[in-house]
Amino acid sequence: MNTAAKHYKFINSKTGYVIFYHSLKADLSPEELKAELEKVRAHVAIQNSIYQETVYWEQITDDV
Repeated sequence: MNTAAKHYKFINSKTGYVIFYHSLKADLSPEELKAELEKVRAHVAIQNSIYQETVYWEQITDDV
């Protein structure tokens, strides 16, 4: 059984560049989802030696 996923891109707000992509299970509660995204944001900031507040995420959708 394949669980649907939500896909996110993490962006450096100073440059506008996407610096990381991540997927999470779609069945997470809103609180769980936000907690996981915050963990990933912190990890991405540390790995890129930038302030955590500089990184934000956007959900990737199929809208054209």
